[in-house]
Amino acid sequence: MKLQKYQKCSKVTRGLRKAEFVLKNARIVNVFTREILEGDIAIQDGMIVGIGNYQGEEETDLGGRYVCPGFIDSHLHLESTLVTPAELVTVASRHGTTTFIVDPHESANVSGLKGIDYILNQTEDVDANVFVMMPSCVPATAIDDNGCTLTAQDMEPYLSKKRILGLGEVMDYISVVKGDEAMHRKLELFSDKVRDGHAPFLSDMDLQAYAMAGIATDHECSDFAYAMKERRNGMIVHIREGSAARNLKAIVNGIVENQMNGEGFCFCTDDKHIEDIEKEGHIDHNVRKAIGLGMNPIDAICMATINSAKCYGLTHLGAIAPGYQADLLVVDNLEKMTIQDVYYKGRKIDQDGEIIVKECPSELKNTVHVGEFSKEDLRLESPDGIFNVVGMQEGEITTVRKNVQILHEMGVFTADEQYQKIAVVERHKATGKTGVGVVSGFGIHGGAIASSVSHDSHNIIVIGDNDEDMYLAVQELIRTQGGYTLVADHHVYDTLELPVMGLMSDAGFQYSHRKLERMIRKAHEMGVPDAMAPFITLSFMALPVIPEIRVTPRGIYNVCSGEFYQN
Repeated sequence: MKLQKYQKCSKVTRGLRKAEFVLKNARIVNVFTREILEGDIAIQDGMIVGIGNYQGEEETDLGGRYVCPGFIDSHLHLESTLVTPAELVTVASRHGTTTFIVDPHESANVSGLKGIDYILNQTEDVDANVFVMMPSCVPATAIDDNGCTLTAQDMEPYLSKKRILGLGEVMDYISVVKGDEAMHRKLELFSDKVRDGHAPFLSDMDLQAYAMAGIATDHECSDFAYAMKERRNGMIVHIREGSAARNLKAIVNGIVENQMNGEGFCFCTDDKHIEDIEKEGHIDHNVRKAIGLGMNPIDAICMATINSAKCYGLTHLGAIAPGYQADLLVVDNLEKMTIQDVYYKGRKIDQDGEIIVKECPSELKNTVHVGEFSKEDLRLESPDGIFNVVGMQEGEITTVRKNVQILHEMGVFTADEQYQKIAVVERHKATGKTGVGVVSGFGIHGGAIASSVSHDSHNIIVIGDNDEDMYLAVQELIRTQGGYTLVADHHVYDTLELPVMGLMSDAGFQYSHRKLERMIRKAHEMGVPDAMAPFITLSFMALPVIPEIRVTPRGIYNVCSGEFYQN
């Protein structure tokens, strides 16, 4: 803080002059001592300058309501909300999230540095703190077919940007532990910053080697035992509660049962649709759910605030104390965590204000380029009728490999109630590559579902019970230049167009919300399990860094062995 500002603020702190703004008669959640303090909060120039008895030029009497720090989403991909970045920030801030730690590797995989610049520019002047982690794995692995490649040299100019906090999730753990030169150049480049991890169920020795490379966090934990392995290696665990991957219950239950206070744990959403944010909340949902599982409310609040701030070196955020930015939430009940007012830099956020959709550069549209593609490309056969099946699971994005004999005429696969077909069509460079396989656990019948959002390379992915509808779904996404589509009985039921890099809609979040709700409802009617988020779960079936088996444009891939199957 510059001296002139300090001198001005110090006079307020010492009671020599009125504060610009005071929240009177508050019950203040102190995340340092984990106690509730009664008093006023004095705010000057967007900063908290005093706790106690203060007068202000402007005052709001809270009448004994609680105030806690603004929530922090410690890891998210803005693009997964399906709306433009500024829209998401506006909607989520109404739920109390005032700080976002963003990994824009979805945009980077499609449009490279231009995609990252888009995220930075779109969030430059929003009413929230938006920080960015530079994507580490673009593409996620060498076997991916994506739109761009990012090297350490590409990233270097971004180190000087204020909002770049560190290196995004390092997904290619094999390159890390084997000492790949290109990967370690990236790690060394960010040696004085935070390096995020992505380490689902590594062996004990691989996890130690991974942590030894300086990787500080992970959000891929789906159970408490593995989370504790990471904590023992000094890693911070981001507890994820998104649309498809919902890991909070398993981990928080372990924290509560072992009488821990959540130190070393944070909350994140990772990938969460706008309609789920509207329906259940953002980080406030994580806090409420943790409290409902028996966690002390203040401990849950710490996991949503100061723990994340400490993790990323944000020394001015995450607490209510002198010198901290006045990002504050007013709630009437800590257990229910119903947020009544949100303050960003001491200014109350208008809960009903208009959301402005910023214009997208034309160069980030028309990004779907598919080579020759016909129904014949969806044909799948095995002479002995044995297929490697991608076993999908409710509430998880991990898969289970099943080696199943499915008897069909001449060894040609046709779908039934248990098994459907899955395909991934390359859409960046018109290579004509199409990988086809068998999937179980998704349950769709009477049609097909497709998406140009398919992590992390974002090719077109489709699941269906017949080739005609699958082909129609792919053609629909080529026509719209990206989106979600649902085909029923040989007709396009509906499509949510995602023209921004094939990842986001620029039609407004309310339009996207309504469309998505309708399509999800129809997908469940067509057999997708109620506990499974149809589109976002589908989108992870092409990600070759999460066990156990995936589909890419090159075929069926064994994540654990790093090899492709024959079918």
